Amino acid sequence: MNTTLHTRRKFLRTSMLGAAASWTLPVFLEKTFFTLDAMAADAVTQAVTGKDGTILVVLQMAGGNDGLNMVVPFADDTYYRSRPRLGIPGDKILKLDAYAGLNPKLTGLKSLFDEGRLSVIQGVGYPNPNRSHFRSTEIWQTASDADRNESEGWLGKYFDSCCSGADPTVGVAIGDQMPQAFVARTPTGVTFSKPEQFRWMPSEKRSGPMSAEETFFRQLNGMSDDDDAPVANTGGSIGTLAGATKANQSAMDFLQRTALDAQLSSDKILAIARKYKSKMPYPQGQLAASLSLIARMIAGGLPTRVYYASQGGFDTHAGQLNTHDRLMTELNDALSAFVADLKEQGNFDRVLLMTFSEFGRRVAENANGGTDHGAAAPMFVLGGAVKPGLFGKYPSLTDLDRGDLKFNTDFRSVYGTILDRWLKAPSELVLGHKFSSLPLLG
Repeated sequence: MNTTLHTRRKFLRTSMLGAAASWTLPVFLEKTFFTLDAMAADAVTQAVTGKDGTILVVLQMAGGNDGLNMVVPFADDTYYRSRPRLGIPGDKILKLDAYAGLNPKLTGLKSLFDEGRLSVIQGVGYPNPNRSHFRSTEIWQTASDADRNESEGWLGKYFDSCCSGADPTVGVAIGDQMPQAFVARTPTGVTFSKPEQFRWMPSEKRSGPMSAEETFFRQLNGMSDDDDAPVANTGGSIGTLAGATKANQSAMDFLQRTALDAQLSSDKILAIARKYKSKMPYPQGQLAASLSLIARMIAGGLPTRVYYASQGGFDTHAGQLNTHDRLMTELNDALSAFVADLKEQGNFDRVLLMTFSEFGRRVAENANGGTDHGAAAPMFVLGGAVKPGLFGKYPSLTDLDRGDLKFNTDFRSVYGTILDRWLKAPSELVLGHKFSSLPLLG
């Protein structure tokens, strides 16, 4: 048998991406798949995959989320004195304890907290905080110290250290470019273009009912029958921040940056995601579309250990009140649908979702009805295996660092806990240092 044909058949038989691509795989992507498959053939395949093991979903809240109006210190008068227009009335707060509570738009997350499925980590940050969007994003995505510049991401280091020989889809990011968190010595993982950019392009003008394929992609995009364009996620001045990435253009990097984008037509993506049709309705919007697609890939059996999604628009320097309320509503509704979907699948206990933003906002509102770049902020960790509650101490609103909250929990403690306890990976090897563990997981 022809060696190339045999290799191709073997790859297509054993790879989910190959199964999706079938015999219409473009030649330039076929060569890339061969390169990755050859590497995997010479290594020990990861024993645990997303098909049968634990799964991490990372949700980036890009632009600097105002943590003070997400987890609100309603019992502190300083909060209201500092925010005469932006302060949320205490009788509307979804109280978590006698001091702090959730934004009133986060009703679904409050229910998860009451069910024992949500951990709220207060005052998360790092020493010598940087208030630049791009530099702080880079610090969070590489898990580096503030005075060090690193190119490889913390998840990329996990892929390098613990996932040798794994399927290329061990990491999947939803976005128009690979997040720096995925950058690795050996390029691993794939990046989808944003769901709102997906198109179902029929071969001829539709004259009857929509096909299953077009219905699927319109559902992902939050489109009605009369829409010609997807719904965009509008917000503040900063949308999704990817961080810096390596510039080499090897075949593997090409796959990492463009696989399953326009080069693989929508029916190939459908082959992976259509295995499961959710019974749970998702709201419109980019974040909901991303989480819907992730839920479909989990149900479809992709061997992915780490998924990465983003919600942009949190750079609320002006007119914050309505914008942040809308963003909190989108976050709450998308996460509520995602959780309901995973529970319906029977996969909720296998999935852990972690949120982060590159920094919080200042304690005091500004003259434009917004807030400026800050430092420490809360993180959410939710899933079937979390220990519920408030972790870490809420930062003082008066003992400040240049007007900003001082952190009391290093974000790398959260990463380390998830690596050690959830992904069963040696956090010290991945992060380069052993950070204190948090009692987030059972």
